[in-house]
Amino acid sequence: MNIVKISDASMTMHKKTGMGKLSFKNKLELARLLDRLGTSVIELEPMENVKVDSLLIKSVAGNTKDSIVAVPVDFKEESVDNVWNALKGAKYPRLQVPAPVSTVQMEYLYHKKAPDMKALITDTIKNCRRYTADVEFIADDATRADEDFLYDVISAAIDAGASTVTVCDTAGTMLPVEFHSFLDKLYANIPSLKDVTLGVSCSNGLSVANACAVVAVNKGAREIKTTACTGDIASFADMARILSVKGGALGISCLVRTVELGRVIKQINWLCNTEKSKTTPFENGVNDEEDTMLLSSSDDMQAVLAAVKKLGYDLSDEDGQLVWEAFERIAAKKDSISSRELDAIVASAAMQVPASYTLEKYVINHGNTIGSTAHITMIKDGEEMESVVIGDGPVDAAFLAIEKIVGCHYELDDFQVRSVTEGQEAVGETVVRLISNGKIYPGRGISTDIIGSSIRAYVNALNKIVYEEAEA
Repeated sequence: MNIVKISDASMTMHKKTGMGKLSFKNKLELARLLDRLGTSVIELEPMENVKVDSLLIKSVAGNTKDSIVAVPVDFKEESVDNVWNALKGAKYPRLQVPAPVSTVQMEYLYHKKAPDMKALITDTIKNCRRYTADVEFIADDATRADEDFLYDVISAAIDAGASTVTVCDTAGTMLPVEFHSFLDKLYANIPSLKDVTLGVSCSNGLSVANACAVVAVNKGAREIKTTACTGDIASFADMARILSVKGGALGISCLVRTVELGRVIKQINWLCNTEKSKTTPFENGVNDEEDTMLLSSSDDMQAVLAAVKKLGYDLSDEDGQLVWEAFERIAAKKDSISSRELDAIVASAAMQVPASYTLEKYVINHGNTIGSTAHITMIKDGEEMESVVIGDGPVDAAFLAIEKIVGCHYELDDFQVRSVTEGQEAVGETVVRLISNGKIYPGRGISTDIIGSSIRAYVNALNKIVYEEAEA
């Protein structure tokens, strides 16, 4: 029985539909949910900022167990190199070469004629093949292309090494019967198409994207681009259900775990569609993942630093040594160490820097009949700086007050609070992870007051950012 791959383009679709930008943490969570669901291909957004986007690609690649991780490249050799350097840690990496093939889009988007566009496409595919055999050529606006050129460029892409060819009905104007005829002509005029995987991307302009995708599967397509949340292409959930119910009759199957489908799709939609506050440093998101990354005293330095890298940290050799020494001290007293505890070790042992900002004092007002306010005073270079901010809760207000003093917003990747000691005067520990310019900075704070430990953790991470970016 043939397998039909379901490829999810939720991240790119979410951006195209103007729904706003998913946070770093939410993108990681979305990829985790898709991987757990049995999605064949998880598509990431194009790399725009090498330093920032490399961290996301590396993090998704390192944490994806079963899915292909696909990232598009542009026509520059440097783009191929940069994307591959970030993606190569994936278990199943794929490079995508998207290009318009209709006359209108080639000239409007790239100011290129057909022969020049064909040369760019084949050269880029050959560059990708230097790194991986899994290269996908995506023919954008294929249904409006000149037929002779379409057949020629797809044949050339296959000869250059593309293992998957995806044709897109970008305008979404084809009815199922028309799409059937379109695919018939492709197979009739491109003999080598039967030797690669044919993929389709059907826009939903006429509300028949799912129907067109089913027609494509029946004609031999073995990969379908879908979206699990917002987007104007075939629905992930609908296609998974259709293939589950009718797959036997069509002689096909897909790898999606339909038992979990409804619950996970609901999580994904909540993750993508929940309105994000424009003021709070906290991000909404779904995270019911169990902490399954466990290390023990039997793990060597290489295994520990590999786990640190999976958490998103890029440590120097010196900091790696400090983390390993701290890990050894704790592992001698415990049977196992979780990823959250490893986070705390990195926050306390690595990237220690002189304090640019010092917390002088804070006053927090909070109650069930009043809004939360934070009055924070900090000192930098001998100058006292303060701000008063209203927030959604005491910790939120405190973080906003710090941001106002600093004059910069940092994405809050993680926030953890735990008890270090017991009793009425128990000491609480907070670990925060801030993202700046594509790098994660951990901060750790300890206090008998949870709010106090949270503020100290944020300032600790902030000082690492300020110090490193001043040195750059």
